[in-house]
Amino acid sequence: MSKFLRGLTVTLGIMGMTLVAATAVGLDRLAFSGGPEGGTFQYFSNGIAIRLSKNVPDVEVSNMASAGSLENLRRVNSGEADFGIVYSGDTYLGRNGRLTNDTRKYPNVHAMSFLYGAPAHLIVKAGSGIDKVADLEGKRIAVGGAGSGAAGAAERYFSSLGLWDKMNVEFLGYSKAASALGDNLIDAFWVFAGFPNSSVIQAAASNKIKILSVDEAGDEAGFFNDYPFYTKLIIPAGTYSGVDYDVESFQDSALWVAGAHVKPQIVHDALADIYSKEGLAYMIKVKSTAKAMSVEGGLDGIVTPVHEGAEKFWKEQGLEITEAQSAR
Repeated sequence: MSKFLRGLTVTLGIMGMTLVAATAVGLDRLAFSGGPEGGTFQYFSNGIAIRLSKNVPDVEVSNMASAGSLENLRRVNSGEADFGIVYSGDTYLGRNGRLTNDTRKYPNVHAMSFLYGAPAHLIVKAGSGIDKVADLEGKRIAVGGAGSGAAGAAERYFSSLGLWDKMNVEFLGYSKAASALGDNLIDAFWVFAGFPNSSVIQAAASNKIKILSVDEAGDEAGFFNDYPFYTKLIIPAGTYSGVDYDVESFQDSALWVAGAHVKPQIVHDALADIYSKEGLAYMIKVKSTAKAMSVEGGLDGIVTPVHEGAEKFWKEQGLEITEAQSAR
């Protein structure tokens, strides 16, 4: 036998013994479906996977790149992935067979916790004569890239108000939209992302802008009843240059989810590690967006069933589980 074959045989033997040993101690290998390279989803999924593999006994979590929320929903539901990050809206609509162009139901995706919010910004130029949402009728508005979460949220919101078909909608990314506003190519643009957002900062640096409050019009149209996963919030005065007033808005929530097939104890122990004082500090180092994470807000934005292991953990923290969250 050649040296190469002997070496290969030894290597394979070691690998086999390692696999047997792992199986013997009951090692659970899990996959975490995140997002595109460089995106916030991917930072979170990779950071959590690394920490859980290190800190939770007999658990090894690998990170998977993904197109984002909808792919994660489908992977976790099918069991291709065990953990994922999915917007609360996609979780709710998917569970109820109401996703755009997809009437299938995804009942096996159970929420674990709230990670961070993506608030709506509706930006116009100061002095444009656009003072409220209804003034956008007949106007040119950029709503994010085609097929993006921002565009989907915009279509839901403006359709509820009866405005979607009465505006000239353009599908532009945030940075291009900020430039287009400055060049008077559009009258408004829509951003669905955490604040402060770089493209809104860009627009405010070049123009005097105004950010319209959007919650009152949504209330009047029944928007929040139709889409209960959106939660109201305030974009504080001073967040952007020239915007010296609170903006009443709403947000979707990025949720950490698990498949119904994942062992309750693993979900419980994963949450216990990440939502410890040390775990939360670690997550902020991974991505500053994680400042939104807290034990007190662990169930924010969740309007679908939580995983059995998550329910146990959050009850131990003194949080109340709603009827919708317990309806597995």
